[in-house]
Amino acid sequence: MKRWIPTFTMMLVSLISYVDRSTLNLLAPTILKETGLSNQQYGYIISAFSFAYMIGNPVWGMLIDKVGLRRGMTLAVALWTVASTLHVFASGLFSFGLARAVLGFGEGATFPGGLRTAVQTLPLESRSRGIAVSYSGGALGALLTPIIVTPIALTWGWRGAFWFTGFIGLAWLLVWRVVSSRPEIMAPSHIDAVHSAPLQWSDPRTWAFMVGYGLCASPLAFVLYNASIYFVQGMGKTQADMGKVLWIPPLGWEAGYYFWGWVTDKLPVANDAFLSGLRKQMAVLTLLMFSLALVPWQGSYPLTLLLMFVTMFAGSGFVISTMAYATRVFSSERAGLIAGLGAGSWSLVVAVLAPLFGRMFDQRDYVTAFAGAAAVPVLGYLAFLWLSSRASSLRPSV
Repeated sequence: MKRWIPTFTMMLVSLISYVDRSTLNLLAPTILKETGLSNQQYGYIISAFSFAYMIGNPVWGMLIDKVGLRRGMTLAVALWTVASTLHVFASGLFSFGLARAVLGFGEGATFPGGLRTAVQTLPLESRSRGIAVSYSGGALGALLTPIIVTPIALTWGWRGAFWFTGFIGLAWLLVWRVVSSRPEIMAPSHIDAVHSAPLQWSDPRTWAFMVGYGLCASPLAFVLYNASIYFVQGMGKTQADMGKVLWIPPLGWEAGYYFWGWVTDKLPVANDAFLSGLRKQMAVLTLLMFSLALVPWQGSYPLTLLLMFVTMFAGSGFVISTMAYATRVFSSERAGLIAGLGAGSWSLVVAVLAPLFGRMFDQRDYVTAFAGAAAVPVLGYLAFLWLSSRASSLRPSV
């Protein structure tokens, strides 16, 4: 069990990163009302985070691969803790956008650090579950944010909530100082890998991974960033109402990581059989994503929460599936970069789509917004099938 301690520490840091980013999402109705920002401007603020996050992911991935987990994660979390606290002083589009951009760049280390830890400290047969554990903190953070942050915001205002996010970042740095002194973190041994193919831009499997991750998992962001606005704007709920129920959709995200991590570890080891099983798994996930398109066609509050739960359950499955594909195809010695490219591609998709969906919300065109968000994974799955089929087989170990 001790060997899992670093992975659980990465779960905590991904939890904190999503508390940081989910605090703005949760309090968006209140902040937009107080500052006079529109939903489209809110979309631009999300884009500022997402573009910086897109850049930060591969940058931190390469840096962590080079300088190691201890120094890389310490620097990244210190940076984003300062950026999270800077939200306290924001008041308009530019200041919020700047704070989100710095936060996004720093948080780009979250999943490169998580994947690197899983492959560096756990045996091959536990890898998908290790990825699931380290990544699941994000879902858990989104789940806990409404429960924890809502009473803080109602008592001390939305600025008090961002003081809190800065505090928990500092607390993690103190924990990491102890955990990162473990031998497997300080001086890692050789990382076991199924394959040793280098990650190359000319390889269609690189693009299959990035497109599959970026497009297929994009509804996670749609629900995360827009659920509170839809419930307040489209269903007449209050900010206090959000604190009571907005943990339900991320619960599907959290459950999905563990379920799909377990299922993916059960796929056949042989190359062709693994890819065939993975494609069938992703087909099921694509079908589940259509639940999101049903949201504006019914007015039931509980059913809407359930449909969003299913959407996030499927979204986490796409993350696990594409990460399993990449770590099986490419050398895990570049685990940080692999994770960075995956999360970076997801962030690029989010950055492009967020203002578009924001404009649809301003126009109260919820049917188009939800249908569009549900259709993106279909494009991603078809692109993944085409690109992955261009490589005749996964390369064997050398």
